[in-house]
Amino acid sequence: MKFLVFTDIHENRQVLKDLVQRAKGKDINFVICTGDFSNFGHGIHVVFRAFEELGKKFIVIPGNHEEKEGFLDDAISRYSHCINLHDRTMDIDDYLFLGHGGGGFSPEDVAFRKIAREWYGKYNGKKIVLLTHGPPFGTALDLIGPRHVGNYDYRKFIERIKPKLAISGHLHETVGKQDTIGPTRLVNPGWDGMVIELK
Repeated sequence: MKFLVFTDIHENRQVLKDLVQRAKGKDINFVICTGDFSNFGHGIHVVFRAFEELGKKFIVIPGNHEEKEGFLDDAISRYSHCINLHDRTMDIDDYLFLGHGGGGFSPEDVAFRKIAREWYGKYNGKKIVLLTHGPPFGTALDLIGPRHVGNYDYRKFIERIKPKLAISGHLHETVGKQDTIGPTRLVNPGWDGMVIELK
């Protein structure tokens, strides 16, 4: 499978146009966004309409700009190809995608910790792709100057369940960065997006 993933476009219309054009490629099976595709909700329907017209699955989790409770579910409900994966899972081929959005500024995430226990019990040993808005702690993806500002709970989950891939965004300073935690590949695809192939 091959998909386009991006993050943090903050309603930028030209960037959106370029992403949709790339997503039209016959090689792209679906599209993922790891949050902050609006400006505190403004422009959210512009993004949804653009990908709805594409006719491919558009899988999103909220960033801190879309995390108001109930907002994303309400906005997305009118689009048949757009899917909110926040605190949900999706099987695609033989991979399991796990999504948890929002936040991004805290070193801990109590809500994630709760669902992570459930996910570990159900899905340990499966081929997993983890989607979070904020990055895990202690990697090239959460480094601002000399300081690591990522999330400890995301890192602990990655160390424990060992996803094949963990995709996050939030930090504009680390756009395009990649790293690893054990066998897990970590990616911040940025607003220009990345095409990822999983076999």
